[in-house]
Amino acid sequence: MAVAHGVPVLATPVEPVRRSWIGLLFAANLGLWMAYFTPIQILLPLQVAEITPEHKELWLGIVTGIGAVVAIVVNPLAGMLSDRTRLKMFGRPYGRRHIWTLAGCALSVLSIAVLAEAPSLLVVTLAWCFVTVGINTMLASLTAAVPDRVPVAQRGLVSGWIGMPQALGLVIGAILVTAVFTDIGTGYIALGLGLVILTTPFALLTQDDPLPPGHPVKIRWKIDLRGKPDYLWAWGTRFLVQLGNALGTLYLLYFLSDAVKLDDPDTGLLYMILLYTVGMIGTAMLGGWLSDRLGRRKIFVVWSGVLITIAATLLAIWPTWPVSLAAALLFGAGYGVYLAVDTALITQVLPSEGDRARDLGVVNIASAAPQALGPLLAAPIVTHLGGYPALFGLTGLVTLAGAVAVMKIRSVA
Repeated sequence: MAVAHGVPVLATPVEPVRRSWIGLLFAANLGLWMAYFTPIQILLPLQVAEITPEHKELWLGIVTGIGAVVAIVVNPLAGMLSDRTRLKMFGRPYGRRHIWTLAGCALSVLSIAVLAEAPSLLVVTLAWCFVTVGINTMLASLTAAVPDRVPVAQRGLVSGWIGMPQALGLVIGAILVTAVFTDIGTGYIALGLGLVILTTPFALLTQDDPLPPGHPVKIRWKIDLRGKPDYLWAWGTRFLVQLGNALGTLYLLYFLSDAVKLDDPDTGLLYMILLYTVGMIGTAMLGGWLSDRLGRRKIFVVWSGVLITIAATLLAIWPTWPVSLAAALLFGAGYGVYLAVDTALITQVLPSEGDRARDLGVVNIASAAPQALGPLLAAPIVTHLGGYPALFGLTGLVTLAGAVAVMKIRSVA
């Protein structure tokens, strides 16, 4: 049987992972989220506004919404394929995860290059869909690394490290595309190069074990959830919190321009992202470490939802520049705790050890689906149903509901 660090490949790991391994996985996630979130928050809004300034909210929602639908399909499918991949190179068995990381990276970079020169909304939409396919193929294989390699007692810490890049990647990406590569096209190219530089070392330098001899390679589509309601509650928790995040962050650039009336909304958004990241980094590591030490996960998720709800309420009631900065810090602090602890929690309620990437891919639908549903809800709210106060009010309610739902999970403290 194939073995990783003395542990059978499909068994729960017991030996702690090394700092170098965590560092490489951190870098891979940094490159991935930099290439994914920077376009959503900055480049796509600017690109769409250049093409259709009068209908920018609607078309940004369409482009990101279609991309999110693609992610919903691709993530679990890529996970299932990596669970059942068996390859040989030079006559020797090759691992099942890294080949998908590399393939997803290649597709993403090529699609980003097309997006950089996209002349119309149709090309923008199609190119973004292919970027989404590549990114989610990578995400499926990289996410599975945690239950594949990391023991339960270390998962809060590791999840904190791989959660931070969701904000840090956006900060670095924002600096690149607003201060260094100020043209939209060159900004995209810089993100593509960053994706290659940061993600390939993990796939090339870390161990990736093949499936054990005789293990079935036929894809299993059905998830057996008999007697495992905690997996469903974990899915619901993530869906609601991520829906709140999608509602609260998609239109921040337009919020600063149209509601706060900021003279330089691009720079203002960068400041908000920086404060968001400071809050997130400050709590992600601490929250993950504390949850490991205390052996408790759910209470951290609840408090993260409370912090995000407070931040959204502030934006709904006082759309001013100082309040926006304070809300960004609170939002980041709450989301940092959530990412670290929720990821660790979910790896403890997976239905099948042999289908980790598939099951995590289905959970990742709860992250991708809000990216499709969020624009569908947010666009009419902003334009016709109460504007930004209603949007941020809904953000707070949805996030708090998700945080409370985590208490229904019974098998994790």
